[in-house]
Amino acid sequence: MDVMPLLLLVAGSAAVAAAARRTPVPGPLLLVAAGLAVSYLPGVPTYTLDPHVVLPLLLPPLLYTAASDSSYLDLRAQVRPVALLSVGYVLFATFAVGWAAYLIVPDLPLTAALVLGAVVAPPDAVAATAVARRVGLPSRITTILQGESLVNDATAITAYKVALAAAVGEGATWAGGIGEFLLAAVGGVGVGLVLMVPIQWLRTRLREALLQNTLSLLIPFAAYAAAEQVHASGVLAVVVVALHLGHRAWQVDFATRLQEDAVWKMVAFVLESSVFALIGLQLPVVLDGLGTYAGADAAWYAVVLFLVVVAARFVWVYPATFLPRMLSARVRAREEEPTWKAPFVVGWAGMRGVVSLAIAFSIPLTVHGGAPFPGRDLILFLTFTTVIGTLVVQGVTLPPLIRLLRFPGRDAQAETLAEANAQAQASLAAERRLTELLSDERNALPGPLADRLRTVLERRRNAVWERLGQSNPVTGESADDTYRRLSREMIGAEREVFVRLRDARRIDDEMLRTLLRRLDLEEAAAYRETAR
Repeated sequence: MDVMPLLLLVAGSAAVAAAARRTPVPGPLLLVAAGLAVSYLPGVPTYTLDPHVVLPLLLPPLLYTAASDSSYLDLRAQVRPVALLSVGYVLFATFAVGWAAYLIVPDLPLTAALVLGAVVAPPDAVAATAVARRVGLPSRITTILQGESLVNDATAITAYKVALAAAVGEGATWAGGIGEFLLAAVGGVGVGLVLMVPIQWLRTRLREALLQNTLSLLIPFAAYAAAEQVHASGVLAVVVVALHLGHRAWQVDFATRLQEDAVWKMVAFVLESSVFALIGLQLPVVLDGLGTYAGADAAWYAVVLFLVVVAARFVWVYPATFLPRMLSARVRAREEEPTWKAPFVVGWAGMRGVVSLAIAFSIPLTVHGGAPFPGRDLILFLTFTTVIGTLVVQGVTLPPLIRLLRFPGRDAQAETLAEANAQAQASLAAERRLTELLSDERNALPGPLADRLRTVLERRRNAVWERLGQSNPVTGESADDTYRRLSREMIGAEREVFVRLRDARRIDDEMLRTLLRRLDLEEAAAYRETAR
């Protein structure tokens, strides 16, 4: 096995993603553009999306990290709009896009057109999350988009399986399709519910951070594989488990949380970067397989399909936003009255991604009886152009659109005040607990050490309030900024001494690593204590 193409992909995509952070262009778009640009350079390997790799190996960790970073409480509060988008819209888009393709492409059977509709129906979890993080959407819209992107893949994959069964001649029926959808949905949620409790129990019993993180890396693959083994939705199983574990992350050891956060940030960065670069690199594969379809006709089909995909989302989003309020007094009482702006952003934020391409590449070459699958090459091409079109057109215009609509920004002062109040309540509880512990002779401490515990507690309590105060007139820093900078300077001075002692052979490398780790933990604590 030649690993050089894989190394080139990871290294190249990581470099482009790092460069994107210094530009106003969202990283996913720059990665796709880079993939398109280098796909025809001499010597660049041919990268073909293998659905047997993308779906079971790339999709679970991406879903897991997105779901574990999401808020279970926020998603539960938005369950109605999330369900309408992740289930209702995906099914609507499947039929709308499929019917449009059936009308404009000669000799394309309706069953094959519905396969295409199911392939391009789901907005991509990675694209939605990446753009939402970059543009700073209001929290409710971000929650809705993230919730939709976590669940809609399950709906689309099930719809694809039903449409594919009809297209290849397996005699699919409406009743069978509904039954398969229910099995996938209920089974996937059920598998997630069964797994999440023992997994969380095991996470709280393991005491070594390395074992904890090894388990963490295995969880999304295990949940996905277990659900798929019983023909349920692996996507839903991963999401359910990740939401539960993320909601209860506070129960695991602090060292595990620190390591896990760093590990999953690295995994997400590598996978997201590679996935978007892979999208652009598919251009030669897709064009080479276009076959008998003429260039002008294929381009016309691509433009029409892109417009249908964009329009269908608005056709669904606006009624799904306003009709429930018109029909239900309970919805009107519980939710603020929406304006036209929020559904417009939700409608425009419908970027497609690697899941659509992976599903398209999984379409078989032949139907039952050995005949070629009708329009397979064209379906691949239209999927590719739809993914590129939504990422480029909608992804590029979404940030300026949000700025133009002037959504109210986050109230930083109110958030800091809420944080300060929460910290004050926690500090009072900690102070009472410290007094209670020190009253027991088994916990006797010398006076300076007991005072140090109180000083640390007081510093943590005051740090948030200081952010509301005035800045240093000389440096422009707040008090906590100065505290963090001085703390790092002091730790840096200690670190230099330890290294100098090691070089002079006064201490060995093992002792140096122990001392440096202690300083690293102190520096991390000082940073987190005052981080905004």
